[in-house]
Amino acid sequence: MVRDGFFYALGLGVVAAVLWYLKMPLVLVAIPVLLAVFFLWFFRDPNRAIPQEPGQIVSPGDGLVTAAEWIETTGGSRLRLSIFLNVFDVHVNRAPVAGTVTVVEYREGEFMNAMKPESVLHNEQTLVMIDAGGYAVGFKQIAGLLARRIVCNVKVGDRVERGQRVGLIKFGSRVDVLLPAEAELRVKTGVRVRGGSSVLAVIPQTNSTATVA
Repeated sequence: MVRDGFFYALGLGVVAAVLWYLKMPLVLVAIPVLLAVFFLWFFRDPNRAIPQEPGQIVSPGDGLVTAAEWIETTGGSRLRLSIFLNVFDVHVNRAPVAGTVTVVEYREGEFMNAMKPESVLHNEQTLVMIDAGGYAVGFKQIAGLLARRIVCNVKVGDRVERGQRVGLIKFGSRVDVLLPAEAELRVKTGVRVRGGSSVLAVIPQTNSTATVA
């Protein structure tokens, strides 16, 4: 359970207690109680079985794979996977690979629907790049229509493990994964993935020593 869930639930519990004390109708008392239960459920943080095979890149979040496309970056061509998280998904984010964090870049922006392609350009977001030793993998936490806060718990220089909890996006949102050009895709658009346990791609071990900027 993410501690934010307890904070929201506690506040709503106080509201329900006040309404009860004031002898308000039970239907009014029930509303904050139900909301408290929802927030406890929404901020759940289940344990996951993390794949251990060399070269595997796992999903940084739960959700639906909505796009897989090649893009050009300053470090060369990368395959970008877009994963949409709806309000019912687990919103804890996890590191896709083990390695050293080399970039943490936050950018303010809008809060348009994360399903729209232009949201990657205009929405509030945080980019994290991880040097996995011979190749680099990045992911973006992108705020959505309902999301109003991105939480990133890592900084440049931190060592992370594959599947490690690294942050949170509250409510509907999107996570983009930036894969090296040599990565072999293991998912396709339209499938649902689970943070920390679903393998998105694999780096062939014969190429794992090649340097990717």
